[in-house]
Amino acid sequence: MLKGFKEFIMRGNVLDLAVAVIIGSTFNKVVNSLVVDVLTPLIGAIFGAPDFSAIKLGPIAIGNFLNAVVNFVIVAAAIYFFIVAPMNAIKRRKPKEKEQTPPEPSEEVKILREILEVLKEK
Repeated sequence: MLKGFKEFIMRGNVLDLAVAVIIGSTFNKVVNSLVVDVLTPLIGAIFGAPDFSAIKLGPIAIGNFLNAVVNFVIVAAAIYFFIVAPMNAIKRRKPKEKEQTPPEPSEEVKILREILEVLKEK
């Protein structure tokens, strides 16, 4: 049982997933800092204070929900414009690899294949 557990833990995809989670959580801090420290103050300077927490619709406090929606849109825009779009541009500029065709077989290989075909027929 322990051997199976060790094999499970040592699989490449488990290790890749662990690395992805760690990098993702660290990257989350970078994106949140970009939104909170750079973009939100910029939006606040242009449009006024971007805090909707005091907004109520009758007895329903929808301000926090609006803050979450605005934060989501800002994060999604930041990821797209600062990460996805530049990476796509880099990929388009990178020269495409030529399709590699297998080399032509040597004369010896061709003769051996002919011999093999003759032997199969007998």
